[in-house]
Amino acid sequence: MGTIDDYVADLDQADRDSIQRVYAVAKTLAPEAEQGKGYGMPALVYRGKSLLSVMRAKKHIGVYPFSPAAVAEVADLLADHPGVSVDKGTIRFQPEHPLPVSAITALVRARMAQIDG
Repeated sequence: MGTIDDYVADLDQADRDSIQRVYAVAKTLAPEAEQGKGYGMPALVYRGKSLLSVMRAKKHIGVYPFSPAAVAEVADLLADHPGVSVDKGTIRFQPEHPLPVSAITALVRARMAQIDG
């Protein structure tokens, strides 16, 4: 098992499902991405660089694309989504209000473009 698999194994079912859903969308866009670490967090690593980390915090699930610019690119897509807050380099959501696939897709594509750029 990789670091993401190890991390989600200990989460409750709702959190695990929410986190694995985000990673699953990311993996469809970047199938060559591998499980690893970014800034000490379990993450998908794409072409040797951290692509995305999704982790449970005390009051939310955080999505960390290691890029404030990538978050800024999708902020408008999430502006009216219930239970979502966007900060400089983080997107926060609740399992009962999962992120739209379109927003996850846009976020991952933006980060991949930065890495590829």
